[in-house]
Amino acid sequence: MRRSRPHSPQTVAVLIALSQDASHWRYGYALCQELDLKAGTLYPILMRLADRGLLETSWEQGAPHGRPPRHLYRLTTEGCRVSEELNQSEAGRQSKRLGLRPQFGGA
Repeated sequence: MRRSRPHSPQTVAVLIALSQDASHWRYGYALCQELDLKAGTLYPILMRLADRGLLETSWEQGAPHGRPPRHLYRLTTEGCRVSEELNQSEAGRQSKRLGLRPQFGGA
C-alpha cells in the first residue's frame, strides 16, 4: 500500500540523515543533536518509521557497566529507497530550506 500523505519535514530530515551512511547503526540521542530535534519529536518519528518497515531497530550490545543499553536505528532496503526518492523530491528540498538537514562537522 502506497502512502497517501507526504512525510513531514522532520521525518524527511530523519530519513535523509540516516541515509548518509545507511549501513551504520545510529543512536536516537545523536540524531536529536544532529537534526536539532527534541526527543518528543524524534522518537515518535523513529517508531512510526520502524512500524512501516523503513527502519531496523536493535539494542546496543556490550553497554558499559552502569549504563543501560541504547536503542539503535538504521534504514532497511525499503527505507533507503524511500529516502532516495525524498532526496530527489520537493519534500527533500523543503526540509533543506527549513534548516533540517544534518549538520556534519559542527562543534
